Amino acid sequence: MIAPRRFLPSIPSLLALEAVDRLGSASAAAEELSLTQSAISRQLKSMEQQLGVDLIQRSQMRLHLTPAAQEYVQVARAALTQLAQASLKLKANPTGGSLNLSILPAFGMHWLAPRLQDFARRHPEVTVNLNTRLRPFDFETQHFDAAIHFGQRDWAGVNYLPIMRETVLPVCAPDILPDNPDDIEWLAEAPLLHLETRPDAWERWFAGQGRDVTGVRGMLFDQFSTMGQATVHGLGVALLPSYLVEEDLRTGRLVRAWQGPGVSLGDFYLVWPQSRAESEPLKSFRLWLEGQINPAGKSRK
Repeated sequence: MIAPRRFLPSIPSLLALEAVDRLGSASAAAEELSLTQSAISRQLKSMEQQLGVDLIQRSQMRLHLTPAAQEYVQVARAALTQLAQASLKLKANPTGGSLNLSILPAFGMHWLAPRLQDFARRHPEVTVNLNTRLRPFDFETQHFDAAIHFGQRDWAGVNYLPIMRETVLPVCAPDILPDNPDDIEWLAEAPLLHLETRPDAWERWFAGQGRDVTGVRGMLFDQFSTMGQATVHGLGVALLPSYLVEEDLRTGRLVRAWQGPGVSLGDFYLVWPQSRAESEPLKSFRLWLEGQINPAGKSRK
């Protein structure tokens, strides 16, 4: 049993309270919810009577929630959001078996997406919903079942499945490669392109080549895709993952700016919250992913 019904206000009442808190007036809430202003007032009054607590403070033409109601409405808003997301998930896959997965743009497009057809063939009962996130988030406040994480094991409260180590290579357009590219000093003076989520990538790469460089400057990008296009068009030298530049290196659109060893800046992981039981769709996806990582395990279900 969840709770006695007397502690559970109706959804219309919760929607009215949430809208008044967000919009600041009963008239604005009524317009958004396609109700009359008096209907909003009745919903709020009914909730106050049910809970035995004052929820609304009135000052001039604006409504404010009491301090206790402000804390309460945050929980109600999260619950309404989760309920709406669950309803969308049910509508999208009425037979069940959805997996909401947060992905990183470049990895999701170039490594994961080409392999998902195999997962769909093996597990037609599971619908995978993909959504892009560039940074870690809180599983308790987001609707994701799992996520692709890059870096270190620094995400608290999650389980980890290592996927692969990423190796980055310095690449540039052929036109900006100097006559003597074997001298690493040219890179220290070249226009270097940077990714927001890896601000120290170049310093770490130079350190991997035995060269101490600090204060590296240059254009800043939020995604590999835009930084890669800027590199192709000759705007500078970029550190790009090897899996992302294979085709451009093969066709000559890009060239290696330095022939030294590649440097790893982190690993890719599948992560999922420890606070929840592993669902069947997530278990199917995890086992399939293990098979992609370890080909000898591809037959595992």
